[in-house]
Amino acid sequence: MATKSSENVTGYVVFISLLFDLLAFTMILPLFPSLLDYYKQNDSGGLYQWLEQHISVFQKIIGVPDKFNGVLFGGILGSLFSFLQFASSPILGGISDVYGRKPVMIICLVGILSSYIIWSKATTFSLFVWSRIIGGLSKGNVSLSMAIVTDVYVPEKRGRGMAMIGIAFSVGFVFGPMIGAAYAKWSHGQEGDWFVQPALLAVVLTIINIIFITFVFKESLPKKNRASSVAGKLSEAFTYINVIDLFKFKLLNGVVPSEDIKKLRTLGTVYFIYLFLYSGLEFTLTFLTHNKFGYTSMQQGWMFFGIGITMAILQGGWVRRIPPTHTAKTATLGLLLIVPSFICVGMAESPPLLIFGLFLYAVSTSIVVPCMTTLASHFGSNAHKGKAMGTFRSLGALARAVGPVFASILYWSVGPRITYCIGGILLLQPWFLLRKTLKNTKEKI
Repeated sequence: MATKSSENVTGYVVFISLLFDLLAFTMILPLFPSLLDYYKQNDSGGLYQWLEQHISVFQKIIGVPDKFNGVLFGGILGSLFSFLQFASSPILGGISDVYGRKPVMIICLVGILSSYIIWSKATTFSLFVWSRIIGGLSKGNVSLSMAIVTDVYVPEKRGRGMAMIGIAFSVGFVFGPMIGAAYAKWSHGQEGDWFVQPALLAVVLTIINIIFITFVFKESLPKKNRASSVAGKLSEAFTYINVIDLFKFKLLNGVVPSEDIKKLRTLGTVYFIYLFLYSGLEFTLTFLTHNKFGYTSMQQGWMFFGIGITMAILQGGWVRRIPPTHTAKTATLGLLLIVPSFICVGMAESPPLLIFGLFLYAVSTSIVVPCMTTLASHFGSNAHKGKAMGTFRSLGALARAVGPVFASILYWSVGPRITYCIGGILLLQPWFLLRKTLKNTKEKI
């Protein structure tokens, strides 16, 4: 196990690397609606027009406005990216167990770099789709960062390393969208396509990240601690991809008490339903504000900035101090708050109700995932906790892979108001399920 000084150094290295990555990754979030508008107008005879022609029959039958097509295509792209990340991350993690974290991390970053280079050249929708495919397949660096923290921190201090990862996410999601939106606004007055400048900034940040990892990061998994069989690790990785095995928490059979597995299955189901509904509505949020309120990329950036700042304040000042005995109740509160949040956003016809809904959204988001993850971390010995948390995270990744496409199809079919109201009402299900479970178990989760 690493010394205290090497733990701290590695923790900061992981933080800086993830920060570079997330700043580049989140820059595209406020640009998505405008990007799809660009391809609608400029991809004549290309993939975008081909897709529009093939959905036109259904579009006419149910009376869908043309402006909603971008939501549908965006949702498909969002789910595709997340599904490829869900499928590739366990495999890349298994390979890194055999060959070490550093070479696999560099391969991931090179793949991410390739995706941004293609994006900078993506004057057609098909090229943009390829950039997202390559980016999704290469996005194993986040799970590798968690594996690195596990390598170097002793169990009782591992939370500190995971907190560094959480901080990197908070900072990235606060400033990345603002940077992307600001660059997009500036580049509208420059020669060439407006999205090139944000894409090139993402390229620069990723190149810096590759150089940083190559020369600063020291391998965290010594050869003596590595797995000997690639086939064995890949077999375990495929269990994280098998949907049935995931919901059954198969990797814990025989090593964790059956009663604990039942509780984990319930938590996993709650987590999946929540993230399935949440991630779909979250993904369509930029399209709703773009279509309904005419938000520009810059206004989208400010929206993400406000949400991110609210989350950072709550997580830093309150959530991380929640006593263990109150974690379950707080998770239940967070699940309940997301219901009126999405209903308010869907019903909003003016900024005040929209802002109130977004505030509830930020409060709920800052609570649910940290508290649900903490609840899941209570199960299994130190030797098996990694498999429990790996399964739990994979359920979340699967939910994020399928949520956007379902929500986007519903948005495209019936519009944002009905979509958000249906989603908000359905989010009562995970709240009710967790509340019922806590009542039956007298909150001993």
